[in-house]
Amino acid sequence: MDDSPIKFELIHIDRYTGARRGQIITKHGTIETPVFMPVGTNATVKTLTNSLLNDINTEIILANAFHLYLRPGLEVLDHFQGLHNFMNWKKPILTDSGGFQVFSLPNTRLTDEKVIFKSPLDGSQIELTPEKSLDIQKVIGSDIAMVLDVCINSLSGYDAVKDSVQKTFNWALRSKRYHNNNGQALFGIVQGGLFEDLRKLSLSQLTSLDFDGYALGGLAVGEKYQDSEKILKAFGNKLPENKPRYIMGIGSPTMMFLSVENGMDMFDCVLPTRMGRHGTALTWKGKLNLKSSQVKFDQKPIDEECDCYTCKNHSRGYIHHLFKKDEVLGKILLSIHNLRFNISLVAKMREAIENDDFKFLKEEFFKSSTYSLTN
Repeated sequence: MDDSPIKFELIHIDRYTGARRGQIITKHGTIETPVFMPVGTNATVKTLTNSLLNDINTEIILANAFHLYLRPGLEVLDHFQGLHNFMNWKKPILTDSGGFQVFSLPNTRLTDEKVIFKSPLDGSQIELTPEKSLDIQKVIGSDIAMVLDVCINSLSGYDAVKDSVQKTFNWALRSKRYHNNNGQALFGIVQGGLFEDLRKLSLSQLTSLDFDGYALGGLAVGEKYQDSEKILKAFGNKLPENKPRYIMGIGSPTMMFLSVENGMDMFDCVLPTRMGRHGTALTWKGKLNLKSSQVKFDQKPIDEECDCYTCKNHSRGYIHHLFKKDEVLGKILLSIHNLRFNISLVAKMREAIENDDFKFLKEEFFKSSTYSLTN
C-alpha cells in the first residue's frame, strides 16, 4: 500500500531461522522490531508512569478500544483530541478493536452484521459493528488500528471456526472499505483456530485486501503450546513479507522466542505486569517468587544482569517486605523490572538476528534458565 500511514522496512532475516529484524516508521516515532508492546488497557500501563515507561525503552504501547469507549468515553477523548494528548504519551500506540473483550463477555449475541452485548458498567445494550469499531479508534487516534474480527475459543468445533473465518473476512472487507486512512494504519487479523485449512483460507482472504499489516489472532487463548507452535510454524512466515506481522496476546519468553523464530515482528501481553503485581519476577535464570520467605534476607537485586531502576536500587529482601505489607511500591518495582526484562530480551533478539545468531541466543537462553521450551 503506497499511501500507508506507516512504513515497514525489513532490515535483515536471520540466515538459519525465519526471525526478522525491521523497523516500523510512524508519525509518533520509529519502532524497532521485533518489539514487545506493554499493555495500557485503560490509557495506563498499570502502576507505571510515562517516565518509567520511557526509562525502560518502551517503543509502543497497546490500548483497548472497547474499554476506552466505555470509560472515559468518546466525548472525553474527542475533547482531548485523542489518546496521545489525553495520557501525554509521545510515542506510537496500537489499539485493538475490542473483539476479544466483547466475545469474552457473557450473553454476547453475534449476527452477520454486528455483535450485541451488555455493558459491563451499567448493563445497557451496546451494538458493535466493524464500522463503529473504526469510528472509536479514529477518535482515540492510535497509530495502528485493528479490524473487528470474530475471536472464538480455539477449542471450538470445525463448523463454528469456519463460520468465524467467514464473518472475520466479511467484516475485514467492510472495514477496508470504510477506513479512510486519517494517518492511521489498519491491520487485518487472520483467524482459523487450530485448523490449518481454515487458517490457509483466512490468510488468503485477508491478504487479498492489502492491509497495512497483518496479525495472527485466535492464539494464546487457552490452547496447548504444541498447538500454538504448529500454527506459528505453518503460517508465521506466510504472512506478507513486506508488512509488519503481529501475534496477539503473547508475552512469555517461550512464546516470544517461538513467535520471532517464525517471522513475527510484534507482540503484546499483560503477563509481565500481572506477574509483577502478584510478586513474581522474570529473570535471565527463570521466574523468581519475591513473596517466598527464602528471599527475606537476600541483599541481591532481582537480577544482577538487569539494568532497570529496581535492580539498581533495591534488594530482593526489600521487595519481599513490600509484598508482605501489601505496599503498592512492590507492585510498581516488579512491574518496572518485568517489562524491562521483556524489552531487553527482544533487544537481544534484534542484535542476534542482525548477526545471524538467533538460534544460538535461543539455545543459550533456555540452557542457562529454568524456562521451558514447550510452554
